[in-house]
Amino acid sequence: MIKKINTFVLIALLIGGNSFAQKKKITTPKAPFVWENANVYFLLTDRFNNGDKTNDHTYNRNKTTGKLRGFEGGDIRGVIQKLDEGYFDKLGTTVIWMTPIVEQIHDGVDEGTGLTYGFHGYWTRDWSSLDPSYGTQKDLAELVSKAHAKGIRIMLDAVINHTGPVTAEDPVYPSDWVRTSPKCTYKSYDTYINCTLVENLPDVKTESNEDVALPPFLIEKWKKEGRYDKEVSELDSFFKKTGYPRAPKYYIMKWLSDYITNYGIDGYRVDTAKHVKEDVWADFKKVCDGAFAEYKKKNPTKILDNNPFFMVGEVYGYNISGKKFYDFGDKKVNYYENGFTGLINFAFPYEAKMSYEELFSKYSNILNTDLKGNTVMNYISSHDDGNPFDKKREKPFESATKLILAPGISQTYYGDETARSLDIEGTQGDATLRSFMNWDDIKSNPKTKEIALHWQKLSNFRKNHPAVGAGIHTQISITPYVFSRTYSKGKYTDNVIIGLDLPIGLKEISVGTIFKNGIKIRDAYSGKTSIVANGKVTFNTNYSYLLIEKI
Repeated sequence: MIKKINTFVLIALLIGGNSFAQKKKITTPKAPFVWENANVYFLLTDRFNNGDKTNDHTYNRNKTTGKLRGFEGGDIRGVIQKLDEGYFDKLGTTVIWMTPIVEQIHDGVDEGTGLTYGFHGYWTRDWSSLDPSYGTQKDLAELVSKAHAKGIRIMLDAVINHTGPVTAEDPVYPSDWVRTSPKCTYKSYDTYINCTLVENLPDVKTESNEDVALPPFLIEKWKKEGRYDKEVSELDSFFKKTGYPRAPKYYIMKWLSDYITNYGIDGYRVDTAKHVKEDVWADFKKVCDGAFAEYKKKNPTKILDNNPFFMVGEVYGYNISGKKFYDFGDKKVNYYENGFTGLINFAFPYEAKMSYEELFSKYSNILNTDLKGNTVMNYISSHDDGNPFDKKREKPFESATKLILAPGISQTYYGDETARSLDIEGTQGDATLRSFMNWDDIKSNPKTKEIALHWQKLSNFRKNHPAVGAGIHTQISITPYVFSRTYSKGKYTDNVIIGLDLPIGLKEISVGTIFKNGIKIRDAYSGKTSIVANGKVTFNTNYSYLLIEKI
């Protein structure tokens, strides 16, 4: 298959220069955005693109670290650059999910893998501030504005379970805010929650509803920055409006909701969700919904559509077969009833080994019955899954086809679309998954361009058709393998037919009852058109894929 696509790419390059996007733009009717069909692009802010070299080493983070365990320079400005270049447009991205951008601990810690800084964003020092290594408030406002202008949503990462580690430069939050023991044993519901995940990672007392004062170090910090009065006034207003006690979790909810109110972000991916009682997330969703409504009221011209604020949870180990529940052994929890519209589907890297039909029909059946109205977010690789679907990047075309065409949300981890290596020599643990984006390969490696083109075609087809991720899957024929996806909501309907593993050259497939005789249709993969006759359609293309849409 690579040879055949290779031929096309070489021809395309001769015609269109160095761009690996299709030269001919195919226009399709604008489809409504549906979260269940989202193309999420997940990036580590520090590892994607360095747009501002002046902020590479803030807070004197200059110590020697373990390999890929220090700040490497990626920032919000770098994401903006790629937005401006049209990278996400070519890839069919509809949502950009970024790792946390709040202020991280200033020092580093040694976890047995060499010194590690909080480059990944999950070691919070101050939720109310952006970390200067990631960028400024102005950068974030520009990012959201430019993304929205392209119809792309911004999803940030919310961490309420824990603060960053304690170091000589980073004070611990007070004892009425956090616990530092016992360590989680994962034997019961309680031993997942009222405990610390690892040594020296203070666990926020999210179960508490007791009033606590602001941490002294935060008061001192805000006064030095000249924003103490403003922050306290906003907190007073928040607690008065919501009626919540001044408990640690509600302070953090207020600070995280500010990114909605002030910038108009569209969603949160919630970190370590199962290590916090589920009712906390129900409250968090209420706070986020209120902030989103406030933003829309104050910014009526900046509203993309009527989609609600979106929350997807990292309930580690949850899989779609569990349907609405995660089982702790002594308790089953329905996170869908507690703030989440979607959950990350940790089974996908394993289930992607299934046949196409087995995978697609299973997911469609569950999503359109037990999980109807909710969804899962599928992925083949991520920042902390040491067992991705294709760690050696030997099956990049199959990876794209299964991920992007599977029912549910598709999450492309930065570099999936360019076969960025997930096996970096000299790294330890999850650092091997977090190398810098391989931009040079896109420019110079023909195979990378082939892979990227395949991801682009599938992703744009999905972007244009809610039926792909949110519709009902029906197999039309086994050999050749052809299926339909149908979606309807209100007055909107969307129908597509997809063929995989088809013969190169001339191919005839049945369209079932999806398209009537005489209808003109187009294969979005090749750009060729045809007419339905006798319930069938014929195409002559150099590919083994058909992505059929009505013109």
